[in-house]
Amino acid sequence: MNTAPTTETDRIAEVLPSRKGPRDGAAEKSSAASPPQKPPANAAIARRKKWFRLLVILAFIAVAGAVAFYTWQNLHPKMVGFASGNGRIEATDIDIAAKLAARIEKIFAGEGDFVRAGQVLVQMQTDTLEAQLNEARAQREMAVHDVNASEAQLVAKQSEKAAAIATVAQREANWDAAKRRLARTEQLTSQKVDTPQQLDDDRAADHAADAAVKTAQAQVEAAQAAIEAARAQLVRAKSAVVATEATIARIEADITDSALKAPRDGRVQYKIAQEREVLPAGGKVLNMVDLADVNMTFFLPEKQAGHVNMGAEARIILDAAPELVIPAKVTFIADVAQFTPKTVETKEERQKLMFRVKATIPADLLRKHLEKVKTGLPGVTYVKLDPKAQWPANLAVKLPPE
Repeated sequence: MNTAPTTETDRIAEVLPSRKGPRDGAAEKSSAASPPQKPPANAAIARRKKWFRLLVILAFIAVAGAVAFYTWQNLHPKMVGFASGNGRIEATDIDIAAKLAARIEKIFAGEGDFVRAGQVLVQMQTDTLEAQLNEARAQREMAVHDVNASEAQLVAKQSEKAAAIATVAQREANWDAAKRRLARTEQLTSQKVDTPQQLDDDRAADHAADAAVKTAQAQVEAAQAAIEAARAQLVRAKSAVVATEATIARIEADITDSALKAPRDGRVQYKIAQEREVLPAGGKVLNMVDLADVNMTFFLPEKQAGHVNMGAEARIILDAAPELVIPAKVTFIADVAQFTPKTVETKEERQKLMFRVKATIPADLLRKHLEKVKTGLPGVTYVKLDPKAQWPANLAVKLPPE
């Protein structure tokens, strides 16, 4: 005999079917089928590989740092009796400029071209100068004709003087005869032989002869003055010839200077003006650098600068060519300390007063490698503080083949 449920809840549980869904059944089956999870076996191996890679990277960095430090020590050795400073290769700038105001007719060199001393770089127009030259030549011809005329006039004046001197001699002879006649007449008149009238006539003739002599002498003096005037005219004419010749020489020099030439061997840096432009006197056309006057300016602290002597040996190593060691000599040491340029040193170094020093490369060495010289390259200059110190092997002179 079955017993009826005693509570309402039991009755509902018997009547209602089970509410288990398909997901619950699948979950139960899955949980029953899958075994319990275990930790991966290769986790320790992965960790070991990670640490090994890290150690390899650290070892590579250490080796690279050691190599870099060793290389830096070789390139920048700390030497006793020497000092060093960094700078840039510099050369003397030369401006190719017009002497006179003119128009640019032709430019024969461009930027970057290597030029030789005496090479024509720019030709200025010379039409005006050619016209002035022709005018000066014509004036010289006129001056030469004036010289010839002045010389002829001088000869004429000299002839006039000679004639005046001859007249003086004639007048003196006449005066002498008149004086003798007067003396005889005076004697005869005292003896009552000649009449007083004859005495008066002879006295008048004597005075007339005396006056004629003085007149002739005055003519001689006038002729001499005319000669002096003719000589002055001749000198003036010759001076005019010299002046016109000087004018011709000046204009010819201006024409020659209109062909602007390179004063030294070097390289053209900039083209400042263009063809057909009109330039004033002193107007710049090109800018070039003198490759035979190359130096590097660097800075040294006062303790080191005080030991540097003019003409001290130096060595220059360029960053672009570290295998080369270029010889140089100290040609300038500033007598006034200054702050180091901010672009060169650190902030602490900028607070120290430094002295500017210039090391110049020998001109004869530069002439052998002119076409290889380049300005603006950074590098390091080593200077000898102790004249007795010996250069280390890494600073022995090494030059490119000629």
